[in-house]
Amino acid sequence: AWQSPGKASRTMRVAALFDVHANLPALDAVLEDVRAAGVDLIVFGGDIAPGPMMRETFTRVLNLDIPAQFIHGNGELGVLAQINASSPDAVTYWGTTGGAPLPEPLKEVVRWSARQVLPEHARAMAGWPMTLRLSIPGFGNALFCHGTPHSETDAFTRLTPEDVLLPVFDGLGADIVVCGHTHMQFDRMIGATRVVNAGSVGMPFGRTGADWLLLGPDVELRNTRYDLDEAAARVRGTAYPHAEQFAATSILNPPSESEILEVFTRISF
Repeated sequence: AWQSPGKASRTMRVAALFDVHANLPALDAVLEDVRAAGVDLIVFGGDIAPGPMMRETFTRVLNLDIPAQFIHGNGELGVLAQINASSPDAVTYWGTTGGAPLPEPLKEVVRWSARQVLPEHARAMAGWPMTLRLSIPGFGNALFCHGTPHSETDAFTRLTPEDVLLPVFDGLGADIVVCGHTHMQFDRMIGATRVVNAGSVGMPFGRTGADWLLLGPDVELRNTRYDLDEAAARVRGTAYPHAEQFAATSILNPPSESEILEVFTRISF
């Protein structure tokens, strides 16, 4: 169990930040709200990488003035696989979803992102686990995972039928499971388990802003507003391979929730 010293007299507050994708302006805006909320611990739920501001984002998250814990997502595993490969063609892990191979433009993103990673950042990433369990005083037992407790690439949504998800979430011994990966927030029951998707800080679907989750004393699905035009300009000023597309579709005009629900609702199940 994790507990912040000297704060046992009140409910612990935990912020879940998933799928930052190296969008530093979005992250910085969320961190302002996190501080204002009096958060005791931040859990980064995977896919801090890849994205357009790799070094700056990793420097930020690894040097916070708030306690933080991390799990990996498919993004981190893809970047690490690229860093450790003898050649680009030797990479066998691409964080596929539903068995589909990663398109070549996304491989280019991972390769570029891997070249931005400092050695100390790579060492930190390599030590992150797949899941994290926390006993949160005043709240209960929480399990954090990127996709599902068994896979960092499994994708499901608020509409995925419960019967196919029951075997995945049965018998976990958790009061709540917090996940991400599909970049859309939801709060639903799967059997007796409450499952909450924190959404994406850096690449939300369905609306602009930066999505995240606050735990304690209940569950709050948060959306932080920030200067989208300024963030888009900063992304366009990077050498990221698809900077214009990231600015347009991840910051200024995200795809609609209905479009993404059609893709992700049954893709892994």
